[in-house]
Amino acid sequence: MHLPVMPPVAPMLAKSVPTIPDVGHTEPKWDGFRTIVFRDGDEVELGSRNERPMTRYFPELVEAIKANTPERCVLDGEIVVVAGDRLDFDALQQRIHPADSRVRLLAQQTPASFVAFDLLALGNEDLMARPFRERRARLVEALADAQDPIFVTPATSDLAEAQEWFRQFEGAGLDGVVAKPLDGVYAPDKRTMFKIKHERTADCVVAGFRWHKTGDVVGSLLLGLWTDDGRLQHVGVSASFPMARRKSLLDELAPYRDVELPEHPWGAWADQEAHADRRMPGAVSRWNAKKDLSFVPLRPELVVEVAFDHMEGDRFRHTAQFRRWRPDRDAASCTYAQLEEPVSFQLSDILRAEA
Repeated sequence: MHLPVMPPVAPMLAKSVPTIPDVGHTEPKWDGFRTIVFRDGDEVELGSRNERPMTRYFPELVEAIKANTPERCVLDGEIVVVAGDRLDFDALQQRIHPADSRVRLLAQQTPASFVAFDLLALGNEDLMARPFRERRARLVEALADAQDPIFVTPATSDLAEAQEWFRQFEGAGLDGVVAKPLDGVYAPDKRTMFKIKHERTADCVVAGFRWHKTGDVVGSLLLGLWTDDGRLQHVGVSASFPMARRKSLLDELAPYRDVELPEHPWGAWADQEAHADRRMPGAVSRWNAKKDLSFVPLRPELVVEVAFDHMEGDRFRHTAQFRRWRPDRDAASCTYAQLEEPVSFQLSDILRAEA
């Protein structure tokens, strides 16, 4: 492979802002694996956000890229899996598997798509120092004839339309919008774009915690919500605390530690078969099989209010943010019924929108 922009390349990043800035360009924020595609003829390499190669996990995309992109190019975009008319991040995570036979099977059962939103190189040209308005125009032109599963992300220059997209697109599994200055160069690993994500709050049961990797302080709180059939579903974690707060949390959690694991709603966490039809902490990490996911059980009586952006199935898509304890709430009242339903929207309408 010999391209004007060679792997690895750290993707350009975005910083969170509360409202959509009027910078002339807004596009959907795709919920998948950020990927930079390097193509030189029949050679294709997929680089992840952490600059690790992803190529072996998506053989169907390698073939689709060869069929739908310029012979020599470098594209920035997102790998997603579409299930019905929504994005399915859980199915996407399943694609990261060590066994080649499993990868090939999943490539047929849950094929991935690639949504391009920037062009870093074309032919012998390095475009990273060009303004984004030029890179965007060249991208649209370069992929004008691309077909499913290769797409160019739709975009708008109209702030009112961008605000409507922010409200509507969540129903198709997207998690917000990204605004990009039109005169910006491509700056690897720099937060020069703006991301605007939904933030909501929920009252959750704190049913356990994990130790921090540095020692005897709290690493993360394990959160649960009660289902209609009386199960405590593990919905995610809250983990972003200053070190001093991690120490004080130990004292606050101490009164709830007098519970034996067999008596706990997640007592079967160490049995991997128990994870088949419900979510509990302790399932093997796809990214680090050696990661210690054991936890300290707590009596499921403590309630915390957390902020989250959106749900992925029955769990929080990202780490939830601690807001406050809720001593006024009965833990039994922490159910899924409190969660707001997003506006329904067809993913096919987004992918086929005029770029």
